[in-house]
Formats: sequence, C-alpha cells, structure tokens
Amino acid sequence: MHHATTRVHAPRPAELTHRPTLALPCRSVTGSSGPHDVSRHPAVGFLGTYPPTACGIATFTKALREAIAEVRGSSSGLGVVSLEADRNMSQPPEVVYQHSASESGSLKQAIRTLNTMDVAVIQHEYGIFGGPDGIEVLDFVDSLDIPVVVTLHTVPRDPTAPQRFILERLVRDADRTVVLSQSALDQLRDRYEVDETKLVVIPHGADARLGTPASNVNSRPVMLSWGLIGPGKGLETAIEAMAALKDLRPLPRYIILGATHPKVYAAHGDAYLHGLMDRVTTLGLEDIVEFRNQYVDLETQIDAVRHADLIVIPYDSTEQVVSGVLIEAIAAGKPVVATSFLHAIEMLSNGAGLVVPPTDPALMAGAFRTVLCDPVRADHMAAVSRSMSEAVFWPTVATTYDELISSLNAEHAAAIDLTEPSHPRVNVPRVATAG
Repeated sequence: MHHATTRVHAPRPAELTHRPTLALPCRSVTGSSGPHDVSRHPAVGFLGTYPPTACGIATFTKALREAIAEVRGSSSGLGVVSLEADRNMSQPPEVVYQHSASESGSLKQAIRTLNTMDVAVIQHEYGIFGGPDGIEVLDFVDSLDIPVVVTLHTVPRDPTAPQRFILERLVRDADRTVVLSQSALDQLRDRYEVDETKLVVIPHGADARLGTPASNVNSRPVMLSWGLIGPGKGLETAIEAMAALKDLRPLPRYIILGATHPKVYAAHGDAYLHGLMDRVTTLGLEDIVEFRNQYVDLETQIDAVRHADLIVIPYDSTEQVVSGVLIEAIAAGKPVVATSFLHAIEMLSNGAGLVVPPTDPALMAGAFRTVLCDPVRADHMAAVSRSMSEAVFWPTVATTYDELISSLNAEHAAAIDLTEPSHPRVNVPRVATAG
C-alpha cells in the first residue's frame, strides 16, 4: 500500500465484523503537472454528510470545504463523497459521489473516487457510517492509498468496547487525527490507547460575518438557542428557568430557533417540539418564549446570533467535548450561559460566560438574571468572547487544515519517491470537481 504509515490490519472484534477489508489496487500519486507535484494545491476528497442532508456534520463539511476554497482562491480539486445522501434530492456540483452503505458496490466505488484525490479528509461520528457503531469508517481508512485526516466530532468518555475499538483504530491508521477542542484531546489521550504524536487540535470554525456587530439595539433583551431540536438539548430546563424572570422589565425574549432533528422527526414527528410548546403554555410564558420552527440556513443563523444579547446552551449531558453552537457564540462576541459540559468549561472559564449544572432551572435562572441585570458584567463577557473570535473564524481554521493537508501530501510523495524509485507512474484521471 502506497502510504507513508504502514497500516496493520488487526483482527476486529466479532461483534463488529460485517464485511472483509477491501483490497483495491494502489493509486499512483500524480497530477496534471507531473508525478509527485507538490507545488500545486493538493486535491482533497471530503467524506462526510453534506447538504441538503440536515445535520451538524453536513454543515461542518460544507463550511470547511468552502473555507479552504476561499483560502486557496479556487474550489478546483475539492470534491465531496457524501454519506446518508438522498439520491432523489438534487446534489451540489462538488458532490462527486453519493455513498449508500446499504447498496452493494457503493463502498468500493466511494473508495475509488477518494483515491483519485491527493488527501482524504474524513468527518467521523458513529452514526453516519454503515455497520454496527459505524465500523464502515474503518473500511474507508484501511483501503485508501492516500494520506488520511480524520476529524473526530465525538469522543465518548465511557465508550462501549466496539466504540473504543473503532476510535483507537482510526487514530492508529489515519495519518493525523483532528480533535476540535482541548477537552477532546485530553479525553482521547487520558481514556484511550492512542499515539499522541498523531493528534492535533484545530477548533471548530465559525463564519467571520458573526463578528460584525448588529447595528440596532433590542427594545427587550433577546436570549437565543438554535439548532436542530431533540431530546438532550436541555430546552426544558431553559424554559422552566424563564418562569423565574417574569418580574424583569423589560421582559426578556427567549427565541428557540430550529426544527426537529430529522431522525427524531422520522421516529416521532414533532411530538417532542409540541411537548416543549405545551410546557411554555403551562408556565404562562407565551409572551417570553418564542419558537421559530424552521430549518436554520446559514444566513438566518448569522442574523439571529448577531442580534441576540445572550446565548443559551442548556445541554443535559456534561460529556460533550465539542459544541459548534458554543464556538459560533464566541465568534459573535456574545455572553453565554451554558451547562457544565466539557467544552463549555474549557471555553468559558476565562470570563466569556457562566456555567451552571445541567437540569437545574433555579441556578440557570440565576445566571440569566446576572447577565441581564448587570450590563457591566455582560459587556465584560462579550469583550472576552471577542478576544477569542479570530482564532475560530473559518479562514483561520481552514488555513490550518490546508497547511496540514499540504504537509501530508508532501510527506506521502517523498515516501513513495524513496520506496519506489524504479516503478513507472501512470497518470490517473482525476474526478472533476465543480466550484
């Protein structure tokens, strides 16, 4: 296998074995400008969910690709192999292949497509790949003949045995593994058997337009939560906390922006969302809590965040090591009240917000009151957030990714030159990618 790091195919646990590792022909590393040309930008194959699929990883994949294109000044050579794609829906031109784990031959074709690129950038979440716990991701990494960067969107604190096996194998077999926070790095390093030298922290990115302050002043303070709605987001706690703020004047507005998560909707429709609405009615909060039940496109999200006075992130779990919502709040220079999940503790401990225990409406209400009634403290929180924003804007993040991609591509080409100096190289046609 033409790879800078030899991949040893260790046996998989019986409960994870769903297909043999694929054997595919090796790909020669060539480009339009000649063999091993590292002077041009490496072609990148992005593997992950992708719009129009509605999920956080799809949004991340699209934003990362677009940001790298912006940094390079061209979207040429930036192709996407999409997961969980509905083939009945129109796909953007940059999607060069739609992989379906349930279709025979799809995996092999997806790998062949990625192997026409120089570097693969894979987004990992257990639920987006085929097989038990998404073990299909290992088939991709095992069978690719190009450098592989894996971005981990989940690092479970207490993984099941199959989850642990998959994550440790990913880190072992990928050339670099990106984690999105220091909390994720610490958890991966402390609770898993991994090679620390292959780990790198690159923060979740945020649109730089979030850093442009809104020109208007709200007549009532606006609190905002946004994203796909489903159990675990802690919205029940935030709604109950609002009941303790009825005495404030002017009355605050709490906007919950987002539609039911597609997987929740497929199983239960809008029952969960309607339950939240019923809770608002029961608590007499119709004048305070407002639901905007819609899929949130980027423009809508940016506008809503820029016009908010306080961002609310009330997750039930304390184990979350990455929150894109939190990063976007920081990018916008907003005060934040969040529950004590790991990423929030990491990002807000310097004064950018307040952290409270999950599922405690009384303590959450107290934090809301502090921010809403103490403008000096709220302004200080916003200033601290703004001081961190440049590091998480997508151009900064994309530049770091692109430097990593170029470095791995150069290392890979040099390794092949050293190990196979006498082999003839055949130019392999690249998959056309549209901008």
